[in-house]
Amino acid sequence: MKALVTGGEGGIGRAIRARLESEGYDVESLDLVNGFDVSDPAAWERVDAVDIACLNAGVLGVDYRRAVAVNVDGVVYGVQRLASVMSAGSIVATASLAGLTGMPSDPIYSLTKHAVVGYVRSMAPLLDPVRLNAVCPGIADTPMIDGIREQLGDFPLVDPADVAEAVWLAATSGASGECWFVQPGREPAPFAFPNLPGPRRDGERVGEPPAAA
Repeated sequence: MKALVTGGEGGIGRAIRARLESEGYDVESLDLVNGFDVSDPAAWERVDAVDIACLNAGVLGVDYRRAVAVNVDGVVYGVQRLASVMSAGSIVATASLAGLTGMPSDPIYSLTKHAVVGYVRSMAPLLDPVRLNAVCPGIADTPMIDGIREQLGDFPLVDPADVAEAVWLAATSGASGECWFVQPGREPAPFAFPNLPGPRRDGERVGEPPAAA
């Protein structure tokens, strides 16, 4: 069994690799430190089919272009390539709770993670039988937050191992299009998105919009 993890050398990435390896997977780490840039479409052309792909690479929103390139393009390019080479299996993208709510401390990061959540939910139905889900961790205890760690005080942080467990649950759930929240002290689970108010005509529900031709 084969798997890949982008951003595999970071705190969450290493935890995901360890979790998959514990299940017997041969895991390839695709990371900038070993020469793989998720924002480069040409790099993805060298990626072959796997049983589980974890699109985990991410950066904070200090640089707008780089944040979009890594956090959004890295997921889109990855899904596009994997969809072309995988006939089954599971893809899990690392989003964030910042993709489910506002994050005034880093609006650009939140923008990118909202994009990942929307893309996963919209793309998943088109990939069947390949499954596509996301995990949405709270603030994780990784080197990424070293610059703001003091500001957080005793705020509870997510253990990377808990994120990895949520990735495993999302990858093996059999469902697709779900976004699993990960919070300290809670069991990870699919986020229940609220229903949108639909259109009405003469006071009656119209229904879903027609599918594009």
